Amino acid sequence: MSSFATEIIQVPPILGLTLTDELLTVTLTDGRIISVPIAWYPRLFHGSPAERDRWEIAPNQTGIYWPDLDEDISVKNLLLGQPSGESQRSLQAWLDQR
Repeated sequence: MSSFATEIIQVPPILGLTLTDELLTVTLTDGRIISVPIAWYPRLFHGSPAERDRWEIAPNQTGIYWPDLDEDISVKNLLLGQPSGESQRSLQAWLDQR
């Protein structure tokens, strides 16, 4: 997808969120429901259930933040099907600190 196309994507606000051991599912105000494997987001994957359960919707309602895991996921990236861009080195350093 061209960068121009990604610039014009309409990002509806988040209505709700469900997280299981396998899937992150986000419901948007326009009725869409997006599900992606949590394996796409290694910090979520490696997080404890308690850490995964503590999340916040961004003030503009177009992103989700897990403070205990220092993980941010935008609706835009979910709509584009983009998994985490974190490098293996960064992830390993984070895992080593846990």
